Order: sequence, then C-alpha cells, then structure tokens
Amino acid sequence: MKKLFILSTLSILLFSCGKKEDNTNIDTLIKSKNIKELQAKKALIQADLTKIEAALGTIDVKKEEALVSVLAVKDTVFSHYLEIQGNVNTKENILVQPEFQGTLVELNVKAGQRVTKGQVLGRIDDAGLSQQVASLENQYALAKTTFERQKNLWNQKIGSEIQYLQAQTQMISAQRGVAQIKAQLSKTVIKAPFSGTIDEVFVEKGQVVAPSPQGLMRIVNLGNMYVSTSVPETYIGKLKIGTEVEVLLTSLGKTYKGKVRQVGSFLNPSNRSFSIEVSVPNPENLLRPNQVANLKITDYLSKKAIVVPTNVIQEDGQKNKFVYIATNATKTTGIAKKVVVIVGKSSNSVTEILSGLSTEDIIVTEGANTISEGMKLNF
Repeated sequence: MKKLFILSTLSILLFSCGKKEDNTNIDTLIKSKNIKELQAKKALIQADLTKIEAALGTIDVKKEEALVSVLAVKDTVFSHYLEIQGNVNTKENILVQPEFQGTLVELNVKAGQRVTKGQVLGRIDDAGLSQQVASLENQYALAKTTFERQKNLWNQKIGSEIQYLQAQTQMISAQRGVAQIKAQLSKTVIKAPFSGTIDEVFVEKGQVVAPSPQGLMRIVNLGNMYVSTSVPETYIGKLKIGTEVEVLLTSLGKTYKGKVRQVGSFLNPSNRSFSIEVSVPNPENLLRPNQVANLKITDYLSKKAIVVPTNVIQEDGQKNKFVYIATNATKTTGIAKKVVVIVGKSSNSVTEILSGLSTEDIIVTEGANTISEGMKLNF
C-alpha cells in the first residue's frame, strides 16, 4: 500500500509539472522578458523536482524489503516410503487335472460354486478296476487265513519253517496288490485340493478326459492373497518380515494394510533386485489374481523429526544446502538469515532436516528465492 501511495504521489507531481498554468504562461513570460516572473517559475519547478527525487529515494529503500510467507518449525512424525508396483497373487489358484484317463461319468460342480477341501468334484470311469479290487481282496483274505493257520501250527512246532515263511510272503504280496489297485482306483475320483471357488469348468459329463494344459476346471481361493514384486538390492537389510506396507489398488480405489511375509534370499543378477511377498487381507473378496497394486513400504521412520517443504531448500556455490529463517521476528516482520542445513530423506514434498534448525526457528516458505541475508521481511 505504501508503494502504491508513493507511485500515486509521483504521478500527481509529474502531472503538476507538465500541465499549463492558467495565470502564467512560460512562453508569454519569455516573450515579455519578465525576468522576475521567470525566476519565480524556475523556483517552483525546482521545488517539484526535489519532491520527486525524495519520493524516488523512498522507493529505493523499499526494494530492500520483501513480502514472504513463514512457517514455525515443529517436531513431527516423518516416514519415508519405497513406492513400487507389484501383482496380486494367491498360492491357491490351480487347474485341476485328472490323474486317470477315461470317460467323465460324474461332474458334481459348476462355475461359481463354493467347495471344501476333499469334496468330490467328479468321477472317471474306472475301466473295471473296482472288480479287480474285489478279486484281489478275496485273494488276500485267503492268503491271510492260510498264514494264520500256518502260524498256529508253527507255534505248536508242527510243520516246517519254509511253509510258514511261504504263507507269510503270499499274504504280504496279496495285501500289497490290494493297496496298489486301490491307489489306482482312487485316481478316478476328482477331489478339491483345498477350499475355494470353482472359477471355470472346461469339460462336460461324458467327455473323455486326460491330463492337458487346460485341465478340467480352475479352483481359486481368495482368502490367502498376497502381492509379489521385486525390490532393488539397496534395500537389503531394510525390509524384514512383518514390515508394514500400504497396498493401493487403483482399479478398486481402495488401500489395504499389508505386511511383508517373505523376503527372497536370491539376488537377480540381471536387474540387481530380490523378491518379496506382501500378505493382503481380502474381507470383501474384491482382490483378484494378476491385479496391479502400488506398494508404499515404510523403510524409515522418525517419531520426532524436523521437516520443511522440499522446495524451500536451496544450494549455494559451495554445494551447501540452506534455508532462510526470520530472526528478530514479530507478528508481521523479521530479518532474513541464511542457515546451512544437513538434509535427510524426502517424502511427500517434505524433507527431514538432520541439523541446522531447531523447533524455535521460523522458516521462509514462500518468496525464499527472491530474498537475501539481512533483508527486512514482511509477512
């Protein structure tokens, strides 16, 4: 406001010097050779010029002042994040394959159905294996009875040892034959390997099936989700199991709280990184395998830090980082002082100051690039 007033005064003075006087005209005075009036006119103009020079001098003084914004330094919690992209996955996401080739005689599920671990999903024709099981079980029963009788005789010192051993061998062989054929028969029954949801079914009842890249169906469990990604080797030792992570799913517009559950022990030589897994809760079942996630991993935390806006930190010719603070400060004015600082990590447009500032300092936040040390500050 003071500058506007001074400029307005200058404009009025200049206008006053340039306008034509009603009572006295300079040209008329010259023609009339009225020396006395000319001298009076000269004195009047010189007085106006003196006022103008004084006003200009006032403007020059005001150039040593600056209008700025300031902020009082306070202790605060400062966190530094590693921001990196990853993919959502689940360990329980598989294609169910048949272990036995044949005709699919039962198909008990459909897409979208919830199943439990061990539930029968379908059956394949056993091609007569069940009849073989019955025959071998009869043989085993006979061999077992023969062995038990031979054992009783042997205990009574009746018969030879070779007869006893032959009966025992026949019984064991028959027992193993039954177990083997039952194991083959069990492969005709398709069971759920874990609890989850049938995502897709690729076959129909009556179709001849065999192991293939497509499989019979896909089963997915969304209750054990995690995000996998690779981290630069510079963070070895900084990331540990249990480290908290913010997981942002841009496709959902949601942020989840996760934790590092696995840290890789192998360093990829091609990109100098190691893998991590971050467990993510999925209470609403909105997460899906292969979704893109943005991770914010806390790798540094200070509960009592001095931070300043990053854009107020400047660098001088000696590569020193510095900020301006207001000394002798009142509510509206102060004196600019250059303070060299040592900076730490930066995050979210603020930087931690390790030394150089205290909680009693008032830093210049806006207008810092236009001031110099000793300048009067108005705020």
